Amino acid sequence: MYSYTDFDEAFVRSRVAQFSQQVERRIDGSLTEDEFKPLRLMNGLYLQLHAYMLRVAIPYGTINPHQMRQLAMIAETWDRGYGHFTTRQNIQFNWPKLPDVPAILSALADVEMHAIQTSGNCVRNVTADHFAGAAADEIEDPRPIAELLRQWSTDHPEFQFLPRKFKIAVTGSPNDRAVTKAHDIGLRMVRNGAGEPGFEVIVGGGLGRTPMIGRVVREFLPKAELLPYVEAILSVYNQLGRRDNKYKARIKILVHETGLDEITALIEQRFAEILPVWGGQNDALLAQIEAAFAPPAFREAATDGYDAFYNADPVFRSWADTNLAAHRHPDYAIVTISLKAHGATPGDATADQMRTMADLAERYGHSELRISHEQNVILPHVHKSDLPAVHATLAQAGLATANVGLISDIIACPGMDYCALATARSIPVAQQIATRFDELKLEHEIGPLKIKISGCINACGHHHVGHIGILGLDRAGVENYQITLGGDGTETAVVGEKTGPGFAYDEIVPAIERLIGAYLKVRAEPEETFLETYRRLGLAPFKAALYEAEGQQDAA
Repeated sequence: MYSYTDFDEAFVRSRVAQFSQQVERRIDGSLTEDEFKPLRLMNGLYLQLHAYMLRVAIPYGTINPHQMRQLAMIAETWDRGYGHFTTRQNIQFNWPKLPDVPAILSALADVEMHAIQTSGNCVRNVTADHFAGAAADEIEDPRPIAELLRQWSTDHPEFQFLPRKFKIAVTGSPNDRAVTKAHDIGLRMVRNGAGEPGFEVIVGGGLGRTPMIGRVVREFLPKAELLPYVEAILSVYNQLGRRDNKYKARIKILVHETGLDEITALIEQRFAEILPVWGGQNDALLAQIEAAFAPPAFREAATDGYDAFYNADPVFRSWADTNLAAHRHPDYAIVTISLKAHGATPGDATADQMRTMADLAERYGHSELRISHEQNVILPHVHKSDLPAVHATLAQAGLATANVGLISDIIACPGMDYCALATARSIPVAQQIATRFDELKLEHEIGPLKIKISGCINACGHHHVGHIGILGLDRAGVENYQITLGGDGTETAVVGEKTGPGFAYDEIVPAIERLIGAYLKVRAEPEETFLETYRRLGLAPFKAALYEAEGQQDAA
Protein backbone atom coordinates (compact mmCIF):
# COMPACT_ATOMS: atom_id res chain seq x y z
CA MET A 1 0.00 0.00 0.00
CA TYR A 2 1.28 3.46 -0.88
CA SER A 3 2.59 5.60 2.01
CA TYR A 4 2.90 9.36 1.95
CA THR A 5 6.20 11.00 1.09
CA ASP A 6 7.32 14.18 2.87
CA PHE A 7 5.89 16.12 -0.07
CA ASP A 8 2.47 14.41 0.30
CA GLU A 9 2.42 15.14 4.01
CA ALA A 10 3.34 18.80 3.58
CA PHE A 11 0.83 19.26 0.75
CA VAL A 12 -2.11 17.83 2.70
CA ARG A 13 -1.22 19.73 5.87
CA SER A 14 -1.02 23.00 3.95
CA ARG A 15 -4.47 22.39 2.48
CA VAL A 16 -5.87 21.71 5.96
CA ALA A 17 -4.39 24.95 7.25
CA GLN A 18 -5.67 26.91 4.26
CA PHE A 19 -9.21 25.55 4.56
CA SER A 20 -9.22 26.05 8.33
CA GLN A 21 -8.72 29.77 7.73
CA GLN A 22 -11.49 29.79 5.14
CA VAL A 23 -13.87 28.11 7.61
CA GLU A 24 -13.02 30.74 10.23
CA ARG A 25 -13.79 33.49 7.74
CA ARG A 26 -17.12 31.87 6.85
CA ILE A 27 -18.08 31.60 10.53
CA ASP A 28 -17.20 35.22 11.32
CA GLY A 29 -19.02 36.43 8.22
CA SER A 30 -15.98 37.54 6.22
CA LEU A 31 -17.04 35.10 3.50
CA THR A 32 -20.59 34.77 2.22
CA GLU A 33 -21.99 31.33 1.45
CA ASP A 34 -21.66 32.06 -2.28
CA GLU A 35 -17.98 32.92 -1.78
CA PHE A 36 -17.41 29.94 0.49
CA LYS A 37 -19.10 27.37 -1.73
CA PRO A 38 -16.31 26.83 -4.30
CA LEU A 39 -13.73 26.73 -1.50
CA ARG A 40 -15.56 24.08 0.51
CA LEU A 41 -16.29 21.98 -2.56
CA MET A 42 -12.57 21.88 -3.34
CA ASN A 43 -12.20 20.23 0.07
CA GLY A 44 -15.07 17.76 -0.18
CA LEU A 45 -17.59 19.68 1.93
CA TYR A 46 -21.17 19.75 0.63
CA LEU A 47 -24.28 21.42 1.98
CA GLN A 48 -26.94 18.73 1.87
CA LEU A 49 -30.63 18.76 2.73
CA HIS A 50 -30.27 19.00 6.50
CA ALA A 51 -26.58 19.58 7.24
CA TYR A 52 -23.09 19.68 5.81
CA MET A 53 -21.67 16.44 4.40
CA LEU A 54 -17.94 15.69 4.20
CA ARG A 55 -16.79 13.30 1.48
CA VAL A 56 -13.45 11.66 2.26
CA ALA A 57 -11.29 10.12 -0.46
CA ILE A 58 -10.31 6.46 -0.28
CA PRO A 59 -8.10 6.31 -3.38
CA TYR A 60 -8.85 3.24 -5.51
CA GLY A 61 -10.73 1.83 -2.49
CA THR A 62 -7.63 0.77 -0.56
CA ILE A 63 -7.46 1.43 3.18
CA ASN A 64 -5.54 -0.01 6.13
CA PRO A 65 -6.77 -0.90 9.65
CA HIS A 66 -5.25 2.22 11.24
CA GLN A 67 -7.14 4.42 8.78
CA MET A 68 -10.39 2.52 9.29
CA ARG A 69 -10.13 2.98 13.06
CA GLN A 70 -9.55 6.70 12.52
CA LEU A 71 -12.74 6.88 10.45
CA ALA A 72 -14.54 5.18 13.34
CA MET A 73 -13.12 7.76 15.76
CA ILE A 74 -14.22 10.62 13.50
CA ALA A 75 -17.72 9.14 13.24
CA GLU A 76 -18.05 8.98 17.03
CA THR A 77 -16.37 12.29 17.84
CA TRP A 78 -17.79 14.65 15.23
CA ASP A 79 -20.68 12.82 13.57
CA ARG A 80 -23.47 10.46 14.66
CA GLY A 81 -21.47 7.27 15.08
CA TYR A 82 -21.49 5.94 11.52
CA GLY A 83 -20.18 6.55 8.03
CA HIS A 84 -21.59 5.91 4.58
CA PHE A 85 -19.45 4.13 1.95
CA THR A 86 -20.24 5.27 -1.58
CA THR A 87 -20.15 4.04 -5.17
CA ARG A 88 -16.94 6.03 -5.72
CA GLN A 89 -15.16 4.05 -2.99
CA ASN A 90 -15.29 7.08 -0.69
CA ILE A 91 -16.79 7.52 2.76
CA GLN A 92 -19.23 10.29 3.62
CA PHE A 93 -19.99 11.77 7.02
CA ASN A 94 -23.49 13.17 6.89
CA TRP A 95 -23.69 15.33 10.02
CA PRO A 96 -20.45 17.26 10.68
CA LYS A 97 -20.72 20.77 12.11
CA LEU A 98 -18.84 23.42 10.17
CA PRO A 99 -16.60 24.53 13.08
CA ASP A 100 -15.47 20.87 13.49
CA VAL A 101 -14.45 20.28 9.88
CA PRO A 102 -10.86 21.55 10.26
CA ALA A 103 -10.34 19.14 13.17
CA ILE A 104 -11.74 16.29 11.07
CA LEU A 105 -9.42 17.11 8.18
CA SER A 106 -6.47 17.28 10.56
CA ALA A 107 -7.41 13.87 12.00
CA LEU A 108 -7.58 12.48 8.46
CA ALA A 109 -4.15 13.90 7.68
CA ASP A 110 -2.79 12.09 10.75
CA VAL A 111 -3.47 8.79 8.92
CA GLU A 112 -2.58 9.89 5.38
CA MET A 113 -6.14 10.67 4.27
CA HIS A 114 -7.88 13.77 2.94
CA ALA A 115 -10.98 15.09 1.17
CA ILE A 116 -9.22 16.88 -1.70
CA GLN A 117 -10.87 16.61 -5.14
CA THR A 118 -13.83 14.60 -3.91
CA SER A 119 -15.86 17.40 -5.46
CA GLY A 120 -15.48 20.13 -8.05
CA ASN A 121 -14.93 20.22 -11.80
CA CYS A 122 -11.68 18.30 -11.61
CA VAL A 123 -10.45 14.70 -11.73
CA ARG A 124 -12.29 13.02 -8.86
CA ASN A 125 -11.15 10.09 -6.75
CA VAL A 126 -9.68 7.46 -9.11
CA THR A 127 -11.46 4.14 -8.56
CA ALA A 128 -10.35 0.58 -9.21
CA ASP A 129 -11.40 -3.06 -9.06
CA HIS A 130 -12.05 -3.81 -5.38
CA PHE A 131 -10.39 -7.23 -5.81
CA ALA A 132 -7.21 -5.62 -7.20
CA GLY A 133 -4.02 -7.42 -6.22
CA ALA A 134 -5.93 -10.51 -5.12
CA ALA A 135 -8.23 -11.70 -7.91
CA ALA A 136 -7.51 -15.02 -9.58
CA ASP A 137 -8.49 -13.61 -13.00
CA GLU A 138 -6.27 -10.53 -12.79
CA ILE A 139 -3.60 -9.77 -15.38
CA GLU A 140 -1.83 -7.32 -13.08
CA ASP A 141 -2.63 -5.20 -10.02
CA PRO A 142 -4.02 -1.91 -11.41
CA ARG A 143 -3.59 0.09 -8.19
CA PRO A 144 -0.08 1.41 -9.00
CA ILE A 145 -1.55 2.93 -12.16
CA ALA A 146 -4.44 4.37 -10.13
CA GLU A 147 -1.96 5.87 -7.64
CA LEU A 148 0.09 7.31 -10.50
CA LEU A 149 -3.05 8.95 -11.86
CA ARG A 150 -3.96 10.25 -8.38
CA GLN A 151 -0.59 11.91 -7.93
CA TRP A 152 -0.60 13.35 -11.44
CA SER A 153 -4.14 14.73 -11.25
CA THR A 154 -4.07 16.18 -7.73
CA ASP A 155 -3.97 19.98 -8.01
CA HIS A 156 -2.97 19.68 -11.67
CA PRO A 157 -2.80 23.34 -12.77
CA GLU A 158 -4.42 22.73 -16.15
CA PHE A 159 -7.28 20.53 -15.00
CA GLN A 160 -8.67 22.11 -11.82
CA PHE A 161 -11.47 23.92 -13.65
CA LEU A 162 -12.70 21.49 -16.27
CA PRO A 163 -16.08 21.96 -17.97
CA ARG A 164 -17.49 19.41 -15.50
CA LYS A 165 -16.41 16.76 -13.00
CA PHE A 166 -14.25 13.97 -14.41
CA LYS A 167 -14.10 10.34 -13.29
CA ILE A 168 -11.54 7.63 -14.07
CA ALA A 169 -11.78 3.91 -13.29
CA VAL A 170 -9.12 1.22 -13.69
CA THR A 171 -9.31 -2.56 -13.75
CA GLY A 172 -6.57 -5.15 -14.18
CA SER A 173 -8.93 -7.95 -15.08
CA PRO A 174 -10.82 -8.91 -18.25
CA ASN A 175 -13.84 -9.29 -15.95
CA ASP A 176 -14.76 -5.69 -15.25
CA ARG A 177 -15.60 -5.05 -11.58
CA ALA A 178 -14.97 -1.29 -11.79
CA VAL A 179 -17.76 -0.21 -14.20
CA THR A 180 -15.10 1.24 -16.51
CA LYS A 181 -17.50 1.72 -19.41
CA ALA A 182 -19.63 4.16 -17.39
CA HIS A 183 -16.73 6.53 -16.65
CA ASP A 184 -15.31 9.55 -18.42
CA ILE A 185 -12.17 7.45 -18.88
CA GLY A 186 -12.17 3.71 -18.34
CA LEU A 187 -8.91 1.76 -18.39
CA ARG A 188 -9.14 -2.02 -18.87
CA MET A 189 -5.88 -3.96 -18.72
CA VAL A 190 -5.33 -6.27 -21.69
CA ARG A 191 -2.38 -8.04 -23.31
CA ASN A 192 -1.09 -7.42 -26.82
CA GLY A 193 0.03 -10.09 -29.25
CA ALA A 194 3.41 -10.31 -27.52
CA GLY A 195 1.76 -10.93 -24.16
CA GLU A 196 2.70 -7.50 -22.78
CA PRO A 197 0.20 -5.80 -20.44
CA GLY A 198 -1.30 -2.49 -21.49
CA PHE A 199 -4.69 -0.81 -21.50
CA GLU A 200 -7.79 -0.63 -23.60
CA VAL A 201 -8.80 3.02 -23.30
CA ILE A 202 -12.51 3.84 -23.11
CA VAL A 203 -13.77 7.42 -23.27
CA GLY A 204 -17.15 9.08 -22.89
CA GLY A 205 -19.05 6.81 -20.56
CA GLY A 206 -21.35 8.20 -17.92
CA LEU A 207 -24.81 7.89 -16.40
CA GLY A 208 -26.99 10.78 -15.19
CA ARG A 209 -29.69 12.35 -17.33
CA THR A 210 -27.97 11.22 -20.55
CA PRO A 211 -26.60 7.72 -19.90
CA MET A 212 -23.96 6.53 -22.35
CA ILE A 213 -21.60 3.59 -22.57
CA GLY A 214 -18.00 4.62 -23.24
CA ARG A 215 -16.34 4.13 -26.61
CA VAL A 216 -12.92 2.59 -27.26
CA VAL A 217 -10.37 5.12 -28.54
CA ARG A 218 -7.32 2.85 -28.16
CA GLU A 219 -7.45 -0.93 -28.19
CA PHE A 220 -3.97 -1.21 -26.71
CA LEU A 221 -1.91 1.46 -24.97
CA PRO A 222 1.46 0.55 -23.40
CA LYS A 223 1.66 1.29 -19.70
CA ALA A 224 4.62 3.60 -20.26
CA GLU A 225 2.45 5.89 -22.41
CA LEU A 226 -0.58 6.01 -20.14
CA LEU A 227 -0.09 9.39 -18.45
CA PRO A 228 0.58 11.39 -21.61
CA TYR A 229 -2.39 9.71 -23.29
CA VAL A 230 -4.71 10.53 -20.39
CA GLU A 231 -3.36 14.10 -20.47
CA ALA A 232 -4.15 14.26 -24.18
CA ILE A 233 -7.75 13.19 -23.53
CA LEU A 234 -8.20 15.78 -20.80
CA SER A 235 -6.55 18.49 -22.90
CA VAL A 236 -8.99 17.92 -25.75
CA TYR A 237 -11.93 17.84 -23.35
CA ASN A 238 -10.78 20.95 -21.50
CA GLN A 239 -10.52 22.88 -24.75
CA LEU A 240 -13.66 21.65 -26.50
CA GLY A 241 -16.03 20.57 -23.72
CA ARG A 242 -19.14 22.69 -23.46
CA ARG A 243 -19.25 25.32 -20.72
CA ASP A 244 -22.50 26.94 -21.83
CA ASN A 245 -24.73 24.21 -20.40
CA LYS A 246 -23.71 22.10 -17.41
CA TYR A 247 -26.06 19.31 -18.51
CA LYS A 248 -24.09 19.00 -21.74
CA ALA A 249 -20.65 19.62 -20.30
CA ARG A 250 -19.48 16.05 -19.70
CA ILE A 251 -17.04 14.42 -22.11
CA LYS A 252 -19.70 11.90 -23.15
CA ILE A 253 -21.59 14.74 -24.86
CA LEU A 254 -18.40 15.90 -26.56
CA VAL A 255 -17.77 12.40 -27.89
CA HIS A 256 -21.38 12.08 -29.04
CA GLU A 257 -21.53 15.48 -30.76
CA THR A 258 -18.03 15.32 -32.28
CA GLY A 259 -18.10 11.68 -33.32
CA LEU A 260 -15.81 8.85 -32.27
CA ASP A 261 -13.47 9.06 -35.27
CA GLU A 262 -12.88 12.79 -34.96
CA ILE A 263 -12.47 12.78 -31.19
CA THR A 264 -10.01 9.89 -31.48
CA ALA A 265 -8.03 11.80 -34.10
CA LEU A 266 -7.90 14.89 -31.89
CA ILE A 267 -6.69 12.84 -28.92
CA GLU A 268 -4.02 11.13 -31.02
CA GLN A 269 -2.88 14.47 -32.44
CA ARG A 270 -2.50 15.98 -28.97
CA PHE A 271 -0.82 12.79 -27.73
CA ALA A 272 1.77 12.98 -30.53
CA GLU A 273 2.52 16.58 -29.52
CA ILE A 274 3.11 15.94 -25.84
CA LEU A 275 4.60 12.43 -25.80
CA PRO A 276 8.16 13.57 -26.68
CA VAL A 277 8.32 15.99 -23.75
CA TRP A 278 7.50 13.31 -21.19
CA GLY A 279 10.84 11.61 -21.71
CA GLY A 280 9.81 8.54 -19.73
CA GLN A 281 10.01 10.28 -16.35
CA ASN A 282 6.76 8.61 -15.31
CA ASP A 283 8.44 5.18 -15.66
CA ALA A 284 10.73 5.77 -12.67
CA LEU A 285 7.85 7.09 -10.58
CA LEU A 286 5.67 4.12 -11.52
CA ALA A 287 8.44 1.72 -10.53
CA GLN A 288 8.63 3.34 -7.08
CA ILE A 289 4.87 3.13 -6.69
CA GLU A 290 4.75 -0.51 -7.80
CA ALA A 291 7.23 -1.42 -5.06
CA ALA A 292 4.71 -0.14 -2.50
CA PHE A 293 2.11 -2.58 -3.80
CA ALA A 294 4.17 -5.75 -3.47
CA PRO A 295 1.91 -8.69 -2.54
CA PRO A 296 1.86 -9.73 1.12
CA ALA A 297 3.81 -12.71 2.41
CA PHE A 298 1.16 -15.38 1.98
CA ARG A 299 1.46 -18.10 4.60
CA GLU A 300 1.45 -21.79 3.91
CA ALA A 301 -1.00 -23.77 6.04
CA ALA A 302 -3.47 -26.61 5.65
CA THR A 303 -7.02 -25.76 4.55
CA ASP A 304 -8.65 -29.01 5.72
CA GLY A 305 -10.36 -27.22 8.59
CA TYR A 306 -12.15 -24.92 6.19
CA ASP A 307 -13.45 -27.82 4.12
CA ALA A 308 -14.72 -29.64 7.21
CA PHE A 309 -16.42 -26.53 8.57
CA TYR A 310 -17.97 -25.77 5.19
CA ASN A 311 -19.52 -29.25 5.04
CA ALA A 312 -20.71 -29.23 8.65
CA ASP A 313 -22.22 -25.75 9.11
CA PRO A 314 -25.02 -24.70 6.71
CA VAL A 315 -24.98 -21.07 7.90
CA PHE A 316 -21.27 -20.77 7.20
CA ARG A 317 -21.71 -22.60 3.88
CA SER A 318 -24.41 -20.17 2.75
CA TRP A 319 -22.12 -17.22 3.57
CA ALA A 320 -19.12 -18.83 1.87
CA ASP A 321 -21.12 -19.53 -1.28
CA THR A 322 -22.13 -15.89 -1.71
CA ASN A 323 -19.50 -13.76 0.02
CA LEU A 324 -16.24 -15.44 -1.01
CA ALA A 325 -14.40 -15.04 -4.32
CA ALA A 326 -11.44 -16.89 -5.84
CA HIS A 327 -8.01 -15.63 -4.81
CA ARG A 328 -4.84 -15.78 -6.90
CA HIS A 329 -3.34 -17.98 -4.14
CA PRO A 330 -5.23 -21.29 -3.94
CA ASP A 331 -5.10 -21.40 -0.13
CA TYR A 332 -6.67 -17.94 0.22
CA ALA A 333 -10.07 -16.37 -0.43
CA ILE A 334 -11.37 -12.86 -1.00
CA VAL A 335 -14.03 -11.98 1.58
CA THR A 336 -16.75 -9.46 0.82
CA ILE A 337 -18.27 -8.06 4.00
CA SER A 338 -21.86 -7.15 3.24
CA LEU A 339 -23.02 -3.73 4.45
CA LYS A 340 -26.52 -4.72 3.32
CA ALA A 341 -28.10 -6.49 6.29
CA HIS A 342 -31.81 -6.88 5.53
CA GLY A 343 -33.53 -3.63 6.45
CA ALA A 344 -30.29 -1.69 6.94
CA THR A 345 -29.16 1.39 5.02
CA PRO A 346 -26.96 0.19 2.14
CA GLY A 347 -23.35 1.26 2.62
CA ASP A 348 -23.64 2.41 6.24
CA ALA A 349 -21.24 1.09 8.89
CA THR A 350 -21.18 2.01 12.55
CA ALA A 351 -17.99 2.98 14.33
CA ASP A 352 -17.98 -0.36 16.14
CA GLN A 353 -18.38 -2.20 12.84
CA MET A 354 -15.49 -0.23 11.34
CA ARG A 355 -13.30 -1.24 14.26
CA THR A 356 -14.36 -4.87 13.88
CA MET A 357 -13.38 -4.82 10.20
CA ALA A 358 -10.07 -3.17 11.05
CA ASP A 359 -9.34 -5.82 13.69
CA LEU A 360 -10.13 -8.64 11.27
CA ALA A 361 -7.88 -7.14 8.60
CA GLU A 362 -5.06 -6.81 11.08
CA ARG A 363 -5.43 -10.32 12.49
CA TYR A 364 -6.41 -12.32 9.43
CA GLY A 365 -6.12 -10.11 6.33
CA HIS A 366 -2.52 -8.90 6.01
CA SER A 367 -3.72 -5.47 7.17
CA GLU A 368 -5.59 -4.65 3.96
CA LEU A 369 -9.17 -3.54 3.38
CA ARG A 370 -10.94 -2.40 0.23
CA ILE A 371 -14.11 -0.43 -0.35
CA SER A 372 -16.18 -1.61 -3.32
CA HIS A 373 -18.23 0.56 -5.65
CA GLU A 374 -21.10 -1.70 -4.60
CA GLN A 375 -20.93 -0.20 -1.08
CA ASN A 376 -19.40 -3.20 0.65
CA VAL A 377 -16.03 -3.76 2.34
CA ILE A 378 -13.48 -6.34 1.22
CA LEU A 379 -10.87 -8.39 3.08
CA PRO A 380 -8.76 -9.21 0.01
CA HIS A 381 -6.38 -11.77 1.54
CA VAL A 382 -7.77 -14.29 4.05
CA HIS A 383 -6.33 -17.78 4.47
CA LYS A 384 -9.07 -20.38 4.15
CA SER A 385 -8.25 -21.87 7.55
CA ASP A 386 -9.16 -18.49 9.14
CA LEU A 387 -12.53 -18.13 7.43
CA PRO A 388 -14.63 -19.78 10.20
CA ALA A 389 -13.17 -17.39 12.78
CA VAL A 390 -13.69 -14.41 10.46
CA HIS A 391 -17.31 -15.42 9.87
CA ALA A 392 -18.00 -15.85 13.58
CA THR A 393 -16.65 -12.37 14.36
CA LEU A 394 -18.61 -10.81 11.52
CA ALA A 395 -21.79 -12.49 12.75
CA GLN A 396 -21.34 -10.98 16.21
CA ALA A 397 -21.00 -7.53 14.62
CA GLY A 398 -24.04 -7.89 12.33
CA LEU A 399 -21.81 -8.09 9.26
CA ALA A 400 -22.27 -11.68 8.14
CA THR A 401 -25.30 -11.33 5.87
CA ALA A 402 -24.96 -13.95 3.13
CA ASN A 403 -26.27 -11.88 0.25
CA VAL A 404 -23.42 -10.53 -1.88
CA GLY A 405 -24.62 -10.37 -5.49
CA LEU A 406 -28.20 -11.24 -4.53
CA ILE A 407 -31.40 -9.23 -4.60
CA SER A 408 -30.85 -7.57 -1.20
CA ASP A 409 -27.28 -6.48 -2.06
CA ILE A 410 -28.69 -3.21 -3.38
CA ILE A 411 -26.79 -0.10 -4.42
CA ALA A 412 -28.71 2.96 -3.27
CA CYS A 413 -27.85 6.65 -3.18
CA PRO A 414 -28.78 8.67 -0.03
CA GLY A 415 -31.87 10.00 -1.80
CA MET A 416 -34.23 12.49 -0.26
CA ASP A 417 -33.32 11.44 3.28
CA TYR A 418 -30.09 13.45 2.90
CA CYS A 419 -29.46 14.89 -0.55
CA ALA A 420 -30.64 18.36 -1.56
CA LEU A 421 -30.75 17.29 -5.22
CA ALA A 422 -32.90 14.21 -4.70
CA THR A 423 -36.50 14.10 -5.87
CA ALA A 424 -37.48 10.83 -4.16
CA ARG A 425 -36.43 8.49 -1.38
CA SER A 426 -33.96 5.69 -2.15
CA ILE A 427 -32.95 4.21 1.20
CA PRO A 428 -36.46 3.16 2.36
CA VAL A 429 -37.15 1.51 -1.00
CA ALA A 430 -33.94 -0.52 -0.75
CA GLN A 431 -34.75 -1.46 2.84
CA GLN A 432 -38.28 -2.58 1.96
CA ILE A 433 -37.16 -4.68 -1.02
CA ALA A 434 -34.47 -6.40 1.04
CA THR A 435 -36.83 -7.04 3.95
CA ARG A 436 -39.61 -8.35 1.72
CA PHE A 437 -37.47 -10.91 -0.09
CA ASP A 438 -35.91 -11.99 3.17
CA GLU A 439 -39.44 -12.66 4.43
CA LEU A 440 -40.19 -14.64 1.28
CA LYS A 441 -36.89 -16.59 1.66
CA LEU A 442 -36.41 -16.36 -2.09
CA GLU A 443 -33.15 -14.51 -2.69
CA HIS A 444 -30.92 -17.59 -2.85
CA GLU A 445 -33.40 -19.26 -5.20
CA ILE A 446 -33.44 -16.13 -7.37
CA GLY A 447 -29.66 -16.15 -7.61
CA PRO A 448 -27.43 -13.37 -8.96
CA LEU A 449 -29.36 -10.15 -9.42
CA LYS A 450 -28.26 -6.53 -9.15
CA ILE A 451 -30.80 -3.91 -8.13
CA LYS A 452 -29.61 -0.29 -8.18
CA ILE A 453 -31.65 2.69 -6.97
CA SER A 454 -31.23 6.43 -7.58
CA GLY A 455 -33.27 9.17 -5.96
CA CYS A 456 -32.85 11.58 -8.88
CA ILE A 457 -31.74 11.82 -12.49
CA ASN A 458 -28.08 12.27 -11.49
CA ALA A 459 -27.92 8.47 -11.10
CA CYS A 460 -25.56 8.25 -8.12
CA GLY A 461 -27.11 4.83 -7.47
CA HIS A 462 -26.04 3.57 -10.95
CA HIS A 463 -29.63 2.56 -11.73
CA HIS A 464 -29.00 2.65 -15.50
CA VAL A 465 -26.65 -0.34 -15.26
CA GLY A 466 -28.71 -2.37 -12.79
CA HIS A 467 -30.26 -5.64 -13.90
CA ILE A 468 -33.26 -3.94 -12.32
CA GLY A 469 -32.83 -0.18 -12.10
CA ILE A 470 -35.11 2.06 -10.07
CA LEU A 471 -35.19 5.84 -10.57
CA GLY A 472 -37.13 8.00 -8.15
CA LEU A 473 -38.63 11.18 -9.61
CA ASP A 474 -41.04 13.91 -8.57
CA ARG A 475 -44.32 13.89 -10.46
CA ALA A 476 -46.42 16.91 -9.39
CA GLY A 477 -45.14 16.66 -5.84
CA VAL A 478 -45.56 12.88 -5.62
CA GLU A 479 -42.75 10.32 -5.65
CA ASN A 480 -42.80 8.21 -8.79
CA TYR A 481 -40.43 5.34 -9.49
CA GLN A 482 -39.42 4.32 -13.01
CA ILE A 483 -38.07 0.83 -13.65
CA THR A 484 -35.42 -0.12 -16.18
CA LEU A 485 -34.41 -3.69 -17.01
CA GLY A 486 -31.37 -5.38 -18.52
CA GLY A 487 -28.69 -2.91 -17.50
CA ASP A 488 -25.16 -4.20 -16.98
CA GLY A 489 -22.06 -2.57 -15.52
CA THR A 490 -19.50 -5.23 -16.44
CA GLU A 491 -17.34 -5.75 -19.53
CA THR A 492 -20.61 -6.33 -21.46
CA ALA A 493 -22.01 -3.00 -20.23
CA VAL A 494 -25.34 -1.76 -21.51
CA VAL A 495 -27.89 0.81 -20.34
CA GLY A 496 -31.15 -0.69 -19.13
CA GLU A 497 -34.43 -0.35 -21.04
CA LYS A 498 -37.35 1.63 -19.62
CA THR A 499 -40.39 -0.52 -18.96
CA GLY A 500 -43.09 2.16 -19.06
CA PRO A 501 -44.94 4.40 -16.58
CA GLY A 502 -43.57 4.70 -13.07
CA PHE A 503 -45.00 3.46 -9.81
CA ALA A 504 -45.99 5.25 -6.62
CA TYR A 505 -43.91 4.80 -3.48
CA ASP A 506 -46.27 2.17 -2.03
CA GLU A 507 -46.44 0.32 -5.37
CA ILE A 508 -42.76 -0.17 -6.11
CA VAL A 509 -42.08 -3.21 -3.89
CA PRO A 510 -45.12 -5.13 -5.23
CA ALA A 511 -43.94 -4.24 -8.74
CA ILE A 512 -40.53 -5.77 -8.04
CA GLU A 513 -42.28 -8.86 -6.65
CA ARG A 514 -44.20 -9.25 -9.90
CA LEU A 515 -40.99 -8.92 -11.89
CA ILE A 516 -39.29 -11.61 -9.86
CA GLY A 517 -42.34 -13.85 -10.05
CA ALA A 518 -42.29 -13.56 -13.83
CA TYR A 519 -38.57 -14.36 -13.93
CA LEU A 520 -38.97 -17.49 -11.81
CA LYS A 521 -41.70 -18.71 -14.16
CA VAL A 522 -39.93 -18.10 -17.46
CA ARG A 523 -36.28 -18.87 -16.74
CA ALA A 524 -35.08 -21.87 -18.73
CA GLU A 525 -33.46 -23.57 -15.75
CA PRO A 526 -32.61 -22.68 -12.14
CA GLU A 527 -29.07 -21.72 -13.16
CA GLU A 528 -30.23 -19.14 -15.72
CA THR A 529 -29.78 -15.72 -14.12
CA PHE A 530 -32.23 -12.85 -14.31
CA LEU A 531 -29.98 -11.00 -16.77
CA GLU A 532 -29.54 -14.08 -18.96
CA THR A 533 -33.30 -14.63 -19.00
CA TYR A 534 -33.94 -11.00 -19.89
CA ARG A 535 -31.43 -11.13 -22.72
CA ARG A 536 -33.01 -14.32 -24.06
CA LEU A 537 -36.65 -13.21 -23.89
CA GLY A 538 -36.50 -9.42 -24.00
CA LEU A 539 -38.80 -6.94 -22.30
CA ALA A 540 -42.22 -8.37 -23.18
CA PRO A 541 -42.85 -10.96 -20.41
CA PHE A 542 -41.55 -8.64 -17.72
CA LYS A 543 -43.54 -5.67 -18.95
CA ALA A 544 -46.66 -7.80 -19.00
CA ALA A 545 -46.07 -8.85 -15.40
CA LEU A 546 -45.46 -5.27 -14.32
CA TYR A 547 -48.49 -3.63 -15.87
CA GLU A 548 -51.25 -6.15 -16.54
CA ALA A 549 -51.97 -6.62 -12.87
CA GLU A 550 -52.24 -2.86 -12.50
CA GLY A 551 -54.34 -2.32 -15.60
CA GLN A 552 -51.58 -0.16 -17.02
CA GLN A 553 -50.59 -2.16 -20.08
CA ASP A 554 -52.43 0.12 -22.51
CA ALA A 555 -50.74 3.19 -21.01
CA ALA A 556 -47.30 1.65 -21.45
